[in-house]
Amino acid sequence: MNASSPAPIPEGENRSELVAAFVGAGARYYERQFTRIGGKSGFAWTFNGVAALLGPIWYGMRGLWHWGLPLTILEVFAIVQVARGLWGNLAADLHERIAQIEATLKLRREQLEAAIANQADNVDVFKRTIASLEAGITEIYQDAQQVEASGIWVAGFGLGLLVLVKLAAGGIANPVLERRYSEWLSDRTVVSGLHPARTLVSAAFVLLVYVASVLHYCFPGTLNVLAEFPTDAAYRLTAIDWIKRFFSFATLNGEWFFDLITLGIRAILDGLELLFVQTPWMVMASFILLLTYLSAGARAAIYAGAFLAYMGLLGFWVKAMTTLALLGTAACISIVIGLPLGMFCARRPRLYALIRPIMDFMQTMPAFVFMIPVIAFFGTGKPAAIVTTMIFGGTPVVRLTVLGLQGVPAHIREAAIAYGASRWYLLTKVDLPLAAPSILAGINQTIMLSLAMVVVASLIGAKGLGEDVLEALQYASVGQGILAGFAILFCAMILDRAIQGGNR
Repeated sequence: MNASSPAPIPEGENRSELVAAFVGAGARYYERQFTRIGGKSGFAWTFNGVAALLGPIWYGMRGLWHWGLPLTILEVFAIVQVARGLWGNLAADLHERIAQIEATLKLRREQLEAAIANQADNVDVFKRTIASLEAGITEIYQDAQQVEASGIWVAGFGLGLLVLVKLAAGGIANPVLERRYSEWLSDRTVVSGLHPARTLVSAAFVLLVYVASVLHYCFPGTLNVLAEFPTDAAYRLTAIDWIKRFFSFATLNGEWFFDLITLGIRAILDGLELLFVQTPWMVMASFILLLTYLSAGARAAIYAGAFLAYMGLLGFWVKAMTTLALLGTAACISIVIGLPLGMFCARRPRLYALIRPIMDFMQTMPAFVFMIPVIAFFGTGKPAAIVTTMIFGGTPVVRLTVLGLQGVPAHIREAAIAYGASRWYLLTKVDLPLAAPSILAGINQTIMLSLAMVVVASLIGAKGLGEDVLEALQYASVGQGILAGFAILFCAMILDRAIQGGNR
């Protein structure tokens, strides 16, 4: 850790008074240490005994939790090792195994006595089994004794680690606090002083972690609450019942709304399927090649032609076009909704702060989870698959549109406004052209994420290439799965070059 140069003192303020206002206690000590640290170009060795003694509590008191939390973890680990070595039952698992074998051994001896009394043929089998169990118990007893004898070494390791952690806590305390002091001089909102509430919280947190960890690892069973979270099965059952009631209510009363959405999705999907599937393959292939050539050049068009030939020769043409129609419907709706929403949120931070957690939820929730309400509202089939795809892949276009528009340099917008640009002119001639790379990246990401949902969407009735991959998974058909997977990959590469080619 390299010490920074001495922090500049604001005019009219005394260094001693500033240090006292920052540290709250021990001002003279810290003033000497800060002067020493700031006067050296390299690392200045100092040792803070209070920080070493209190450890994470001292760092929490000072608001230095980015150092306090790692020290807490290390100290807890060291203290647990000391407690386990001195008072813990290190061989608890071995003793449990011995108890289990002894119970089995008792049963086998009873069976042996019954076999001898009945003059059965399997007497020798029981004798060999009993001898084997007795030998196993002897070995486990020896292992248990060795483990119990190693307790002093475990405690010694923990004690040594604890000493090292304490030395490290004391050695880095003053340089870390001096760096925080330099930040505080230029920004008085930085945490400073010794606040009673902060001290109490840090002490309570560290002691809670220490006590709970030692009791749980060294004295298991002392407090059941440490092993299992206190709960009741009725809570989960009640929550399940409430969710069922909500979905039943929404399904019955909102049927007209979901039917309307399904009708709109179906109209777009039918049109795209007519375009992609019913159009002669030569026309569609020529259109795709020309679009790729105009967007990304001749080399990309050659690759696109090879990919299309792969799909056609292996019999994936119709399914690939069906996949593109499904993907195109989801992507078109996502883009039509996402672009205006992104432009609207770009100049309204409060609205975007409200929408952003919703988008985080849409992207982080597993697809199999939000498929459940989609099926409840829309049933199974292609419309439900499109809605699921939109939920997963519709957020990047909003995020990157907002990012692109917020990244437009302020001085350019100010210059356009100064020359009398209207809001519409500012949007269409300044903001959108400058934000175009980011917006195109958002559109590309939306399409790619939509394509990534092809296999998942096939679970609820979507046709296309995902259906082949799903069948390959069900019947362990490696060849079919690999070929269909490459077809999906080639569709993605063609779309990526066609959309992003000009931008690159």
